[in-house]
Amino acid sequence: MHALPEQDDEELASLAVVLPLALAGFVVAAGCWTLFAVAGVHVKAQLALSSVQFGVLLAAPMAVSALLAIPAGLCARRFGARAVMLFCLTGLALCMALLLVANSYPAHLIVAAGLGLAGGFYSAGLHYVTSHCRQRLGLVLGIFGAGVTGAAFNYYLVPLCHEAYSWQGVPLAYLTVLLLVIALVLLLTDARQYGAGEGARSTGRPVSELLRNGRSLPLCLYFGVVAGSFFALALWLPDFLSAQFGLQLGAGARMAQWFVIPGALAQIAGGALSDRLGSTPVTALALIASLVALFVLSYPPMTLHIRGVEGDIVVNFALPVILERGLVILLGVALGCAMGSLQREVILANRAEASLFAGLLLVSACSVAFLLPVAFGAINQWLGIRTAVFMLLFGLLGLCLLMFAVGTRHRVYQYLS
Repeated sequence: MHALPEQDDEELASLAVVLPLALAGFVVAAGCWTLFAVAGVHVKAQLALSSVQFGVLLAAPMAVSALLAIPAGLCARRFGARAVMLFCLTGLALCMALLLVANSYPAHLIVAAGLGLAGGFYSAGLHYVTSHCRQRLGLVLGIFGAGVTGAAFNYYLVPLCHEAYSWQGVPLAYLTVLLLVIALVLLLTDARQYGAGEGARSTGRPVSELLRNGRSLPLCLYFGVVAGSFFALALWLPDFLSAQFGLQLGAGARMAQWFVIPGALAQIAGGALSDRLGSTPVTALALIASLVALFVLSYPPMTLHIRGVEGDIVVNFALPVILERGLVILLGVALGCAMGSLQREVILANRAEASLFAGLLLVSACSVAFLLPVAFGAINQWLGIRTAVFMLLFGLLGLCLLMFAVGTRHRVYQYLS
């Protein structure tokens, strides 16, 4: 076995510190980011919020993340990703401290807006790991992106803390972990080593020129549709599964984890497969798999009355729970693989401007995740069918696959040949 060159040894040693710290930070940031998706139910009852007030509370973190994503990425390029990551983690810790004493809707709204700093951490963290990795970029980005599994912790922490003490034990737990991560970043990294200008040097080209050239902007939009669909479903599935199968909200939330956790971890597989096979075939196959799952999930429970020879025949159709769970897992894994693959292709093509394009990826994802729940509610109210949401996503992702196939058909032909 040949020894690695000295520079590869240094890169691996650096990445061994950078990647776990960035991943740990993103896990806890993602948990803070989606805290009100579960704890918001208790806040709504405690403060007697209207549906509009509750909707604004849920949407605030996504909206602020979309606004902060690009500025955070640009600040990471100018002042260093480490500094921006520490700033975002400190801001999240202050939000958790405020949430412990908040007793009014404006105070909770301020906290919800502050949770949007998690989006800034994503932009800076992606730039942080990218600047310390030259090989297997897809795998590294997939591991970092898998930090979104932190969102799943709320489905366990909130009910557990609520039963044992109060749901407000959750922000106390997050505050403790945030302070620990901040301390580790300060102790294990050097500001001089990970300061401004780390990684590939910026090209200095105007943003408008960067977006006009190449396929990066369409790929960012495709990522936004896929990731936005994933985040929107993660928020919506607990209520859907509870109503569809007559489960308690806690049971529906636990069942929804079969979508969130495998999907988040599948980003690692998507990035690693893209390193080996290329992003185009991995993305296309992942989107096809997601369409298959959505097609079956879109069928609602129904009763068919068939006029037989000797009388009417009644046929009841409904997906069994175990099949629904299997399709939910398939959908989560497919979307996760597509996210990992698309993220890898965008960043690989724009490594010198990784911070900017990390922001663009997050803006597109947050924008779609902000709009889709509104569309979910509207289409459910219009059609009166819960599974209509899957019909909507089938059309949206089908259009995304069509546009992706048209834009990459020459690469597909080359791969098949």
